[in-house]
Amino acid sequence: MRAEAAALRVATYNIHRAIGTDHQRNPARIAGVLGELRADVVGLQEVDWHDEPGRRHAQFEYLARLPGYAAVAGPNLRDPRGHYGNLLLTHLPIRAVRLHNLSLDGREPRGAVDVDLALGAGSLRVIVTHLGLRVGERWRQAWALRRLLLQAPDRPTVLLGDLNDWLPGSPTVRPLLALCASRRHPRTFPSRRPVLALDRILTRALPMPKPPVAHRSATACVASDHLPVVADLPVPD
Repeated sequence: MRAEAAALRVATYNIHRAIGTDHQRNPARIAGVLGELRADVVGLQEVDWHDEPGRRHAQFEYLARLPGYAAVAGPNLRDPRGHYGNLLLTHLPIRAVRLHNLSLDGREPRGAVDVDLALGAGSLRVIVTHLGLRVGERWRQAWALRRLLLQAPDRPTVLLGDLNDWLPGSPTVRPLLALCASRRHPRTFPSRRPVLALDRILTRALPMPKPPVAHRSATACVASDHLPVVADLPVPD
């Protein structure tokens, strides 16, 4: 964790397979944005495990080797040519890892990375996810995540995800939001001129003193079709 920080910085970022708004696939730009964020914990969505043309390592390996970070992979789509899904990067020690399947028949595979991180004398639970595109799909996935949260209702928890819900009142993910501290979320999609607040940071048993903000640097506006979202949270006792 950043030595000068009085709070824990967390971020969520749909990297769109590192394909930018210029249609160029460039993981180095994603790494540059992550460097700008200076987050202690980052949840990434749409990470591709296919080999990168002209690079020695696959995209996941490239991001997982960023200095100071440990990585937890949560592939949703598995294919002989490679995998695709969520990725957690963290400066904090990892105590436990759980992978949950949120897939529904006939729809694109979805899942969640569920990790316990050491933080001070205690621990922090972090869940990284990417919900589906259809209304009924998101509703069922939100209920599944709600049940996971209720397994440890008093544990400080941060959920980082692209919830794919942009409607007023967030009706399809309301079962999940009802359990969490939710502040007004910034618009993140499309990154050049964002109009939809798809990407969320939610907390449970952990206050969020200030609303999350979208990171809108020149690099972030071109590196992916989503902007990253960042929040500073108090370190739990």
